[in-house]
Amino acid sequence: MTPDGDAQLVQIVDAAVADAARRAGTWLKCAPGCTQCCYGVFAISQLDAARLRDGLAALEASDPVRAAAARERAQAAQRRLTAEFPGDAATGVLDEERAEEFESFGNEEACPALDPATGLCDLYAARPMTCRVFGPPLRTEDGLGVCELCFVGASEDEVAQCEVHLDCDATEAELNREAESAAGISGQTIVAWALTR
Repeated sequence: MTPDGDAQLVQIVDAAVADAARRAGTWLKCAPGCTQCCYGVFAISQLDAARLRDGLAALEASDPVRAAAARERAQAAQRRLTAEFPGDAATGVLDEERAEEFESFGNEEACPALDPATGLCDLYAARPMTCRVFGPPLRTEDGLGVCELCFVGASEDEVAQCEVHLDCDATEAELNREAESAAGISGQTIVAWALTR
């Protein structure tokens, strides 16, 4: 169960991304059915994992067939990835000291939440923060990152004018600590493990 305050965090992040998308206009190519960002595993927080599990529970109540398919995709991904999992495969917690291994881990793996028939995310409303902010320019320690399909031909200034502005790291960190405490697990995981826990 996600901690109280997660809905407000999601609302803040979604509003910031919507503002960046408005400023980006036609430079932003993200649309339903584009699955470029749905391939390759990525680390998620325990807060993201809790949100995904809540989303799957809600989907089970509204559409048990779609929920069962998403759960089966997660279980199949977990079976494929267990042997080389760069962390504790029993808990799904990634080992920070094996970050180099993670760089090449599961790069061709589809996200279990992705419905291969429709190209849509079955857990879109519950998606992790990484998914929520992907597309518009986002500043990281490596600079300003954007999806390779977006901002093609844009100048650095045009890209920078569309940057997502987030100021919620402290709130997200606190909510993640609450999620870790509730789950009894600390550390990052991946979507397949989040959905099979």
